[in-house]
Amino acid sequence: MHSAPFADLDVSTLYALLRLRSDVFVVEQQCVYPDLDGRDTEPDTVHVWLTDPSGAVTACLRVLTEPDGTARIGRVVTSPAHRGQGLAARLLAEAVSIVGPRPAALNAQTTAIRIYERFGFTTSGPTFLDDGIEHVPMHRPAPS
Repeated sequence: MHSAPFADLDVSTLYALLRLRSDVFVVEQQCVYPDLDGRDTEPDTVHVWLTDPSGAVTACLRVLTEPDGTARIGRVVTSPAHRGQGLAARLLAEAVSIVGPRPAALNAQTTAIRIYERFGFTTSGPTFLDDGIEHVPMHRPAPS
């Protein structure tokens, strides 16, 4: 497991993270959207990723901080060759650790709702289309 803010990412790692996101979200899922939205570079953003034994990035996500202090988990992605191995769950466990006691939000593809529910997220609004893919907003309150 690896994690770092943008400023601490080396060029090769950054390229690998962005390549994986592009390969899955833009190419595989056929969503043409501005993945490079400026949020990756925010000082509070933490990138989390996993690599295989050769060092290739196999899965990643980012943890953002919203203006109200809520954490936002996003860009959760696993390479097709590494799906079904529990990598997303490992990433989410680390993301929840990074979030700590703050409330957290995310927009889940409807096919992935169950994995987020395992980490305390609940649906917080109606289903919506994002680039033609059904999503649902989810929220995890601050632990009491």
